[in-house]
Amino acid sequence: MTFFDEAADRLTDTVSATTDWSAASPCEDWTAADVVDHVVDTERQFLEGHDVDLGERPTGSPADVWAAHLAAVRPAVTDDLRSREYDGFFGRTTIGATLDAFYGFDLVVHGWDLGSSNGRPTTFTDADLDAMDAAFVGFGDHAYDDGVFHRPVDVPEDADRQTKLLARMGRRV
Repeated sequence: MTFFDEAADRLTDTVSATTDWSAASPCEDWTAADVVDHVVDTERQFLEGHDVDLGERPTGSPADVWAAHLAAVRPAVTDDLRSREYDGFFGRTTIGATLDAFYGFDLVVHGWDLGSSNGRPTTFTDADLDAMDAAFVGFGDHAYDDGVFHRPVDVPEDADRQTKLLARMGRRV
């Protein structure tokens, strides 16, 4: 199973446990529902930009939207699609590498945001932390481009690895 798939499964669990879709998330001016909309819309935009037909954007409750979106994405993301090369923002890459490094990262972080909005922040696995650290290094200074991450916030030196990573993204635990 790919990092993207594992992260999507865990986001599904968080979506299923969410009860207050109007709750404020750690993402400035976003509700829990807005977090799901962001994840769905950015993934759709990326895949449709690579000629992947996902059908109409799902509607309904955030849980229904996420479930229908993932049901459309999973069969579309074949091994052939994952291996397709393209010229990305950081150079030549594959759709699969982008799904894992960028969109998998997005799923993990926004899973934390979604869980936090309802008082149940998720805990990152060691594999999450390793993958996200590597991706963050790859983002370089672009991590702080407009609309990506806020500037880092201070945390104690003895903070755990997850807290430090979230702080690098401008999130407070």
